[in-house]
Amino acid sequence: MEPLGEPRFRSRQLFDALYRQRLASLDEISTLPKSLRSRLLSAGYRTGFPAIGQRFVSADGTVRYLVRFSDDQSVETVWMPDGDGVEETEELLPGAAVSTRTADAPPNHRATICISSQSGCAVNCSFCMTALLGLQRNLTAGEIVGQVLLVLNDHQIEIGRDRINLVFMGQGEPFLNYENFIRAVQLLVEGTGIPESRMTVSTSGIVPRIAAFGAEPVRPHLAISLNASNDELRERVMPINRKWKLADILEAAREFPLRARERLTFEYVLLSGVNDSAENAREVVALLRGIRAKINLIALNPGPEIPFQTPSAEAVDSFQQILIAAGIPAYLRRPRGRDIYAACGQLKRSTGLITLG
Repeated sequence: MEPLGEPRFRSRQLFDALYRQRLASLDEISTLPKSLRSRLLSAGYRTGFPAIGQRFVSADGTVRYLVRFSDDQSVETVWMPDGDGVEETEELLPGAAVSTRTADAPPNHRATICISSQSGCAVNCSFCMTALLGLQRNLTAGEIVGQVLLVLNDHQIEIGRDRINLVFMGQGEPFLNYENFIRAVQLLVEGTGIPESRMTVSTSGIVPRIAAFGAEPVRPHLAISLNASNDELRERVMPINRKWKLADILEAAREFPLRARERLTFEYVLLSGVNDSAENAREVVALLRGIRAKINLIALNPGPEIPFQTPSAEAVDSFQQILIAAGIPAYLRRPRGRDIYAACGQLKRSTGLITLG
């Protein structure tokens, strides 16, 4: 606004209109004089959201959006009503009875939005359909935020009344697009009013960025994709482990500056006959000893071209109970949107539906 000779308060009006009011075009911003809006357009400024290329609705209420940008590149963004699909163990004491709880809030009053930070992904985890795309490009901070604004408007969400969580767990590795990811977080906190305490970012273990992230004045919670109990196994399912070994990742985790009552989250995708044995569970217990952490367990979500199988319910339960008995909070993430390829590890810009056995 300053180069246009406008007072500084015009900047706040514009910022408020774009991020809090979520107005898509300059013509809608009535707080700015019409003459100023015309000057902005003449100067080449444009506003707007990404386009919805396709919209898929699951039987469980999950919505997968195929989001397209101005260069026709696309990503996927997922809306999950009634929370993030995590079943939390109520009682964590060894030998205690175990129960689960799920959200029962009214529709559109509590939900999680899963956001992409890159188009495609370069990390190449062998159990993830996104890896089959390869990396197309990084998203800008505006493109990351645009996904959130688009979904909030689609569901007529009112921040402050409705409880919205954000997870940077869609396509891409956020820490390989670090500057744009951090800027997007700042815009979302300052602009939309969603606090960082309701945001979580997942990384495959980009060790230098874990340290940098811990020093950020505004930061979401941190989740680290573990997915294996030893280096040999992790290199098989996550080739990035060749660069940063488990010892490097766990050292960074131990040095990470946790806030009061905060825990690091470790995510563990269970693959039948690969990393889901009792021995694997005991190795995980040893790895995480001394770290204030919890574990989200994810039974593999199926997809074409993925060379692994979903473990049995018995194997998943056995793995979870070993962690709980060792004093590690262990939660089982309920699959959301499997029938529309919206579940964890299924984001590959698919246009068909999956048939579950």
